Amino acid sequence: MKRKRILYLTDLSYQAKGRVYSEEDIYITDRLKENFDVVLCHPVCAEAFEGMADLIVFRNTGSVIGYKDTYNSFVKRVKEKGLKTFNTFTGKADMQGKQYLLDLTQKNYPVIPTVDSWDSLDILPETERYVIKPKDGADSIGLEFATREELAHRRLAGGRFLFQPEIDFDYEVSFYFINDKFEYALYAPDKTKRWELKQYNYSEEDISFAKMFIDWNTIDKGIQRVDACRAKDGRLLLVELEDLNPYLSLLEVDDKTREIFLTDFISEISHI
Repeated sequence: MKRKRILYLTDLSYQAKGRVYSEEDIYITDRLKENFDVVLCHPVCAEAFEGMADLIVFRNTGSVIGYKDTYNSFVKRVKEKGLKTFNTFTGKADMQGKQYLLDLTQKNYPVIPTVDSWDSLDILPETERYVIKPKDGADSIGLEFATREELAHRRLAGGRFLFQPEIDFDYEVSFYFINDKFEYALYAPDKTKRWELKQYNYSEEDISFAKMFIDWNTIDKGIQRVDACRAKDGRLLLVELEDLNPYLSLLEVDDKTREIFLTDFISEISHI
């Protein structure tokens, strides 16, 4: 039987604080080659190889801000040519920028309250400092903190930035899914070292929280990561729904969890 040809898009040189993207993708593709013919390349080179692939897997490509035009052209080709991809490019979350945080706030989802203009700051809970995020930001690029007085002097253009109260939380936790199947959860017990992760002893209520956002989103097939923080009052609040190229911290989980994830991943892409 002819083996499926996988075009695996990644950026092996991408630098991220506390994370080595290349190690994760080298590990994953080493496993994939047992079942598929796999080619790795950066998204900026993808067009030359797309016609040869049976499936394009979009993985640790880093922030697409650095090659936004190339990325937009890629997504356009995916839709116009009907290219098969994993993830499918139908998401409403980070795949489209940060607008969804504003949308979810307006729909009263359990998310860190978010507005996009100076005139709307009074809607937010009282806070000493605000978090400022570019709507098209990713991977903490452009993230800033400022007091209300400092914001008044900034005169940031309305609609281009999101504003949130700085939340005092106990820890951050991430829930990982393939399609709508929950796989595992990791958390940072020391919030000053957010990339030092440990496996999380989750409850059914925690999974229901995360699943709420998976159900809200419109990803047909793919990997998603629901990032949340545990507020001082015990509630989980959404920080981010990463539906484009979530880093998996797969080498940080135990062998059994990693094997279950890879088995599910390989099975899923085998049937696309």
